[in-house]
Amino acid sequence: MWIENKILEEDLERIVASEFIDWDGFRDSSVFITGGTGLIGQTVINVLLYANKARNLGIRVTALVRDREKAEMLFSEQLSESKVLSFIDGSVEDLPALPHFDYMIHGASPTQSRYFVTNPVETIKAAVGGTMNMLSAAVGMKLRGFVYLSSMEVYGTPLTDEKIDESYPCNIDLSLPRNSYPESKRLCESLCASYAAEYGIPARSVRLAQTFGPGVNNNDIRVFAHFARSAVNGVDITLATAGTTKNTYLYTADAASAILTVLSKGKDGESYNAANESTYCSIREMAELVAGLYPEKGIKVICNISNDNSQYPSEAHRNLSSDKLKGLGWMAYTGLEEMYRRMIQSDFMD
Repeated sequence: MWIENKILEEDLERIVASEFIDWDGFRDSSVFITGGTGLIGQTVINVLLYANKARNLGIRVTALVRDREKAEMLFSEQLSESKVLSFIDGSVEDLPALPHFDYMIHGASPTQSRYFVTNPVETIKAAVGGTMNMLSAAVGMKLRGFVYLSSMEVYGTPLTDEKIDESYPCNIDLSLPRNSYPESKRLCESLCASYAAEYGIPARSVRLAQTFGPGVNNNDIRVFAHFARSAVNGVDITLATAGTTKNTYLYTADAASAILTVLSKGKDGESYNAANESTYCSIREMAELVAGLYPEKGIKVICNISNDNSQYPSEAHRNLSSDKLKGLGWMAYTGLEEMYRRMIQSDFMD
């Protein structure tokens, strides 16, 4: 059995037991995934493979990979156990010819704020060009579902705590290079809606809250990993900003179940927020929560505000509503403190 991590197995069992995903619709189907070696893509692949075992669905999974050696190492046990997982070499920017698939999940994307600042043109090219290639490849395939993984950042920088549904307006400052990321995500969503309207592609978008859980690399430089690493090592948590931005968050397993729910039951051309609404808090409040996981270590939260804030998003309050996604039956199970506990206990520091 390739699942030796108890926490991961618990997550997979819960998702596969979920009745809000149309599992019968995936029976004997083929699923193509980009970004499959990333945190969310890897989780989705594992869910589909586990569903094969638990529900005898006969799903065939193919992932687009830039580095086959890395992919084969990451999924070595899954590959040795069955022949339902395979890889295609390439990238979304230079997409090779694809065979027919029943479903597509497009998750390939840059994820680091520093990259958005130093490589804004490449950020836009990867997002927009890659999504255009994927949607163009889907024309004529008679897909059952296509999901694009978008971001809560498409709402820009709201500064009140009001609930944000999918119709909420955006105020992105296009003069800031870092906003190459959210603005390209918005255009990709528009492409999905446009291909749905003009070519009949069953394309939908999932606007993910910041997502983490088991599988996060301990070298990850994003803020949630920095907090966890500091807490485990008994080091004070240092903030480079005042920590006033407020966000909702999402556990990896809940993100995977949201994606599969929209893939199987979502409405073509539409977008869905995916967030655990109970997690809404400021970055400072989240840092305090993580420090409190180890009271015996006496960890403090320190603000050491950087003189260069260009790599950080502007202050925002993204209090996402998931009501539309809940209307498909979906629900989030894991709260913020449990997200950290499960991530840390799941080989985070190995």
